[in-house]
Amino acid sequence: MALMPKRTKFRKVHRGKMKGEATRGHRVAFGDYGLQSMDYCWLSGRQIEAGRVAASRATDGSARVWIRVFPHKPVSSKPAEVRMGSGKGEVEFWAAEIKPGTVLYEIGGVTEEKAKMAFKRVAHKMPIKVKMIRRLPTT
Repeated sequence: MALMPKRTKFRKVHRGKMKGEATRGHRVAFGDYGLQSMDYCWLSGRQIEAGRVAASRATDGSARVWIRVFPHKPVSSKPAEVRMGSGKGEVEFWAAEIKPGTVLYEIGGVTEEKAKMAFKRVAHKMPIKVKMIRRLPTT
C-alpha cells in the first residue's frame, strides 16, 4: 500500500525548486540510529514503503522503525506519445521532497551492528546516497 495524503487542498502542484539543506528533521529524535540523506530527490511512496519493509525484515521484527518522511507532493505526468497542450497530466504518484540532511528512517531497540545491517538493506532501495547517524547524547 503506497503512502498518500487522505485529502489535499489542491489536486496538482507545480514542480518547484529544491535548494538548501534540511533545517528541520535533520537529527535523530525517536530511535537510537537514523538514516540521513546526502542529496536532493523526490522519494515516492512506494520507495518509502520498500525501505520500511526492508528495515523491519532485516531486524526480524525486533526493532522499532520510524518513518520520518511523508509524500505530500503529487507528481503528474502525461502518457507517452501524446500531443502538446490539452492541460496538465493526471497524478502518477505521491512524493516526499528530500533535501540533504533529512533523516528518512530511525531504528531503536537494536545493537549498532544490527542497525547498520538494516540500514544497508534500506540504502539499496533508495535512489540517493545516504549515511547512518546516531542519536546525540543529551547533556
